[in-house]
Parts: sequence; C-alpha cells; structure tokens
Amino acid sequence: MHYFLRALRDASKRWPLLAAAFLCSAGVAGLWGANIAALFPIIEVTLNGDSLQSWNERRIDDARKRIDDGRTERTSLAADLAAGRLAGDDAVAARHRVDTLDLSLRGDEAIVATSERLAPWLARFLPNDPFETVLWVVAFVVVSTFLKHALLLAGTLIVSWVAMNISRDLRLRVFDKALELDRAQFMGRGSAGFMAQVTSTSDMLSAGITSVFGGAVTEPLKIIACLAGAFCISWQLTLACLTMAPLVGFLMVWLNRRIRGISKGILERSRGFHHVLLEALNNVLTVQAYTMENFERAKFRDCTGDMMKAGMKHTLYSALANPITEILGIGMVATSIAVGAWLVINQQTQIFGITMTERPMTVPGIMVFFGMLIGASDPVRKLSGVLTGVNVGIVGAQSLYPLLDTSSRLAEPAEPKPVPSPHREIRFDDVSFSYDGIDTVLRDVNLSIRFGERVAIVGPNGGGKSTLVNLVCRFYDPTKGRVMLDGVPLTDVALHDLRRRIALVTQQTELFNESILYNIRYGRWDATEEEIIAAAKKAHAHEFISVMPGGYQTMVGPNGFRLSGGQRQRISLARAFLRNAEILVLDEATSQIDVESERLIHEALAKYVENRTVIMITHRASTLSLADAIIQVEHGVVSKRPAPHLQAA
Repeated sequence: MHYFLRALRDASKRWPLLAAAFLCSAGVAGLWGANIAALFPIIEVTLNGDSLQSWNERRIDDARKRIDDGRTERTSLAADLAAGRLAGDDAVAARHRVDTLDLSLRGDEAIVATSERLAPWLARFLPNDPFETVLWVVAFVVVSTFLKHALLLAGTLIVSWVAMNISRDLRLRVFDKALELDRAQFMGRGSAGFMAQVTSTSDMLSAGITSVFGGAVTEPLKIIACLAGAFCISWQLTLACLTMAPLVGFLMVWLNRRIRGISKGILERSRGFHHVLLEALNNVLTVQAYTMENFERAKFRDCTGDMMKAGMKHTLYSALANPITEILGIGMVATSIAVGAWLVINQQTQIFGITMTERPMTVPGIMVFFGMLIGASDPVRKLSGVLTGVNVGIVGAQSLYPLLDTSSRLAEPAEPKPVPSPHREIRFDDVSFSYDGIDTVLRDVNLSIRFGERVAIVGPNGGGKSTLVNLVCRFYDPTKGRVMLDGVPLTDVALHDLRRRIALVTQQTELFNESILYNIRYGRWDATEEEIIAAAKKAHAHEFISVMPGGYQTMVGPNGFRLSGGQRQRISLARAFLRNAEILVLDEATSQIDVESERLIHEALAKYVENRTVIMITHRASTLSLADAIIQVEHGVVSKRPAPHLQAA
C-alpha cells in the first residue's frame, strides 16, 4: 500500500485537474440524490392534487398544530408526574411518553423552520398548478440526468487523462532506468522483465489510479448523498437498515486480500510469459535448426495455461465482490421495506420498543426512503469493481516502485572532473573485477595504454578480454582498484563525457529495425548524408548498400536479420567510423567478414586509427599487424608486450 500511496502522491501533483474531477464527482453525487428526492414532490402532488406551495403551508399548519397539542400533553403529563398522581407502570409510561413528545416537538419545530425558509423560494420559482409542478419536476429530473452524465463523462476523461499521463511517466522512468543500470543489473531482470514492467505493470497501476480518482470518489459520494437523504427522513431506520454492513465489510477485506495475492501471481506469470515469448522469437533460427518447435510450443502453452488459471481465480474472486456488495444493498432495501411497511400500516413510531421515527411515516415519505436506499445500493455494487481496480493498482505499484528506487551502480559523480580531449593515457591501477563476488575475472591488473597506441587483446575465451574493454567503457566499475583517464578515475568523469570519446564495434552486432542510413547515422546523429556515405565507403559497406533496391533506405529487419553477418559488421564499422571518436574499441569486429573485405578494411583501419587509441580484441593474426602492442589476458592475469612485427624490426 505504501508504494500505491506514492503513486497517488505523484498523481496529486496534477491537483487542478483532480480538483476539477472531484467537483464533477460531487456534482454527480448531488444530482444522483436530487433525482431520487425529486420523487417526493411528484408523489405528494399526484396523490393529493395539491400544489407545492399549498402543501408547504399545510405542512407548516399541521406541524404547528402538533406542536401545540404536544406541548399541552407534555405539560399535563409533567404536572401529573410532579404531583405524584402517577405511580408504577403508569409513571414509567408517562416519562417515556414525555421523552417521545420531546423528540416529536424538536422534529416539528425543525419542519416549521425549514418550511418557512422554503416558502418564498417555492412561491417565486414554482407554479401553483399541480400538473405544471409535476412537469417542472419531470423537466428537472431530465435536465439533471443529462447534466449528471455530462459531469460523469468530464470526470472520467479528466481522471483517465491523469492516469494515462502517470502511466506514461512511469513507462518513461522504467525505460530511463533500463538504460541507466549497469549490465549486471539489467541482465538480472532481462528484457522480458522490463517489457512486463513497461506494459502490463504500468497498465495495472494506471487502472488503480483511475479507480481511486474515478469510482473511489464518485461512488462513495453517491452513497453518502443517498444515505444523507435517508438520514433526513429517519436516521434510526437508516441505521437499522445498515446492520449487515460490518459483515459485508469483513468479507470485502478478505476478498481484497485474496485478489491482491492473485494479482501478484498474475504479474509474476506475466514476466514468465514475456520471457518465454521473447527468448523463443529472438532465437527462432536456433529453435528451427534444432527442431525444438514442439518443445517451445509446450513451454508457451504451459506459461499461458498458468496465466489462464491465475486469471480465472482473479475473475472468480472479482465476481464474488458483486454478490457480496449486492447482499448489502438487498439487505438494506429488504430491511427498510419490512420495517417501513410495518410502521406505515400500523402508523407507529416504534418497533420492538425502539423509536424509529419522531412521528408516523406517510406513504410518500417511506417511498422516497426506499428510493434513497435503492439509490445507495447501486453505487455500493459498483464499488466492488472499484476495489478490484485499486487492488490491481497496489500490486502494480509494489512491482514498479522498487525498480524505480533501484540505484544504478554506475553512479554519476556529483561534480564531474574535466579531462582534456584528446586524452593522454588510459591506466588500470591495481584493478580486480568479479561479476558475482565469488569468481575473480581480472586480478590485480596494472596496465597503461597511451593515446594513439594500438593494442591487441588476445587470450583464451573466458579469460577476461571483454571484461577489460567493458571497464574502459565503464559498463562496469572495478571491484577493486581504479581505471583512470589522464589520472582521473572514470568514476569521477561524467558518463556522457567518457562514452562520447569511444566508438564500439562488437562481435554480436546490434542493429535497429530501421534503415541502413538510420543505423549508420546512430554513430553521430548530426552527420550529413555525405558523411554517412563516406563512412560506409571506409567500412567497404557502400558496395553492397548501393546495389540494394532501397539503397541506404533499405530496412534491415529486427537486429539486421535481412543482412548477412559480414554486412552487419561492416555497417557497425561504418557507424564507428562516423563517430570519429578518440578511442576505437573493436571486439572481434571482422570475425564474420571474408578475407578480401577484411584486407580492405584493414587498409581503411590503418588510415583511420591515426591519432586515436585503438583497442582490438582478436584471434586473427592478420589483425595483429595493426597493433603496436599485445595485451595477453589469461585466467585474469594481464601482461603487455610489443607486437611481434615490432620486435622483429
């Protein structure tokens, strides 16, 4: 609930809109009660063939007569009690009668006061003819109903706009968080986890906010308006009709807990659903190559089946909310009919010795009372759906906000230190690193790479070559020691300042499902088309791009599946060339390129790498010819030596 309250506080920042929505809800509630109350003058006028003005005057006269008679009777009883003329049961009955008369006198005095204040308004605004009065009241009901629905629509749109904006803001924050976290934190949740947060979880929270500021405001106000009207007629009878409310409240609390627990289960299964879906579709070639289609189908059927079971449980408990709340509504109406009918038929003010009204109820009065309770029962029924929405929102908030509160391990420095461009040196100072805190990938690395130096990192797979590069790019921070740029620890350099100096080409080329032009331009977004073509020519990509039907506007497909592995790597190289960064990082960047293309690219690299630092991870001897030094990484131990061709020279 704590996180959901945070979401509501975030929503409250848009308080002018929410205030407008609240006023709309208050108007809906007031008109809801007024429509029911409008039945009273219709019934009175229709049954008596009288106008409201004369009915109000007669009401004043009747109340004054009851006041006079009541005072006379009370004075007489009080005198008999004071003189001791009544004893035993007679005295008890007399004292009880005096109390009843006191209640009646206060009620009649209130009727006189309100009726006298009402008289000028009735005379001014309503006709004297009974039928015209009925027409006026009917017109009021029609207009107020139209206005009620207009306010309801306006309130719904306002709340939905606020909720959708909150949902959009949360999606943006989740997306920002995914881009901000280091790789270990990101992979801990995976693409499927973030996908679930951005889609279903945000929708759950949006639904909860809509329920609170929509139905959770409107429906209770409608209930209050109707119960207030019922209280004005008889507060004792209203309380008697609410005897089932505590039991229904207990059942609703139990039901809400069950719904909340099931909603958490649905959210967990939703993450599993996204995981299975994305894993299978992202690796569809492997699935098909190893004939694992049936296996993946079975996994997908299982996870969707689990979601369906959880969804059915959620539906069951959500559906139970309606009959439980309806029991309260029917119980209220049934109690009022039974008790009210007995009071009207027998013209009594008490039942089982308990005073229900100050004076006997009339048929029109009890009918309006019934109408008020029926009017309260409908929003009570709708409130069950509102509570379900709130529970779903609570679960969504409990999932989203802990993620948003997660601090990236790659903290930005409070006061970033400037580093000249180009830099002079990259230095590893006694650096150790572990991904899990158990196995050490790099151990006590002391290494210096001067600006303009070209180094090749070699060693067995899993030895720590890519980890070394990841620390330079600050995708991770060292477990121990420091990586420095011109003597400034990378943790003291702004991430944007560091990474703008780096162009990265990886073995697993990542391309966007956009045009070739878009993917190359990603290296430097303000580049001209001429610069993009020049970069493509350097990477020997222009040749195959120019013969494509769409040229540079050709769509590459998801992760570039429409291109060969070598074509993808050349586009990635063109992107890196376009960036024109002072540090070029190549992680097996030519592993999927044919020998002739590799030779041409090496020639381009030989020209491009001048006046920049180049770090190359490679297993190819041909690439070593570009290097000034070799960095050997084996089982976490790092050593540096001159390149073989320089040693020979």
